[in-house]
Amino acid sequence: MGKSLTYADAGVDIDKADKLVESIKKIAKKTKRAGVMSEIGGFGGLFSLNLENHEKPVLVSSTDGVGTKLNIAFMMKKHDTIGIDLVAMCVNDIIVQGAKPLFFLDYLSTGKLKLEAATDIIKGVAEGCNQAECALIGGETAEMPGLYKKDEYDLAGFSVGIVDNDKIVDGTGIRGGHVLIGIESSGLHSNGYSLVRKICFDTLKLKIDSHVPELGRTIGEELLEPTKIYSKTILSILKDIPIHGIAHITGGGISENIIRIIPDACKVRIYKDSWEIPPIFKFLQQGGNVTDVEMRRTFNNGIGMIIIVPEKASQEVIERLSGMNEKAFAIGEVVERKTSKSQIEWK
Repeated sequence: MGKSLTYADAGVDIDKADKLVESIKKIAKKTKRAGVMSEIGGFGGLFSLNLENHEKPVLVSSTDGVGTKLNIAFMMKKHDTIGIDLVAMCVNDIIVQGAKPLFFLDYLSTGKLKLEAATDIIKGVAEGCNQAECALIGGETAEMPGLYKKDEYDLAGFSVGIVDNDKIVDGTGIRGGHVLIGIESSGLHSNGYSLVRKICFDTLKLKIDSHVPELGRTIGEELLEPTKIYSKTILSILKDIPIHGIAHITGGGISENIIRIIPDACKVRIYKDSWEIPPIFKFLQQGGNVTDVEMRRTFNNGIGMIIIVPEKASQEVIERLSGMNEKAFAIGEVVERKTSKSQIEWK
């Protein structure tokens, strides 16, 4: 008989995973909110719903990953912000329906578990949860030897929120004459990174630590800028002002995302010079010789969220957003759709 083999011999270190769970418990406690009934480490996360302020409560859920932005974290050897992106991609999708995020769970898979990197990742997830005011109540860490390259991992998660049935924002109230208010993004967020990497590293031959004067920092620092989380901002506006539609500008850019909430009888007219486009987008467009059409359908171009409000409320919304240190712009309007096949027009 040969050596008695163990799971560790096959590349899976259960003891190391147990140590990570203990670290995560401490991190998750910092995100605890009313309703959390369990600690990290159980088979499932428990959350008690407080329905006191909801006559007809509806749960809203979303799941997502970070995509190839992970490659930037690998190249930078910096893992403490990518978890913010993960939370943002999920909670920003449920806030568009007016839902308040309640809790979040993550999934981290890697070939060989490294405690320091994994702990940094979860710290980022917890920071994202704190920004969104939701609780990290569970997750899963999987060590899968042979499936990932050295020092690489994948990251996914999902969030659950709540909204009262009569307060769901679904676009049905959108009418001609309504105004589109664009809220500034923090940069690329987590979309278009396959094209970004091709431009920066294949076409322009940049290194991850190359300093880019027009950006004022290295390309790696710019590309790793976390996605902005809009939960508190949108919920604050919803308390007092009727919002008839909200669009999270993710993959597909403004062109593909805004039409997801526009009624068939309407179209939107976007005024392309109505907001400030951050330098990173101009840098990428010039570096890759990317057309305007391709830029609009790939990147957010400086607008991370669009809300649609009656014209009489538009100035108040912009002022309220400014008071919350958010740059916002009136970027377009809703008009009647007559014979045009397209639901978006760029002016």
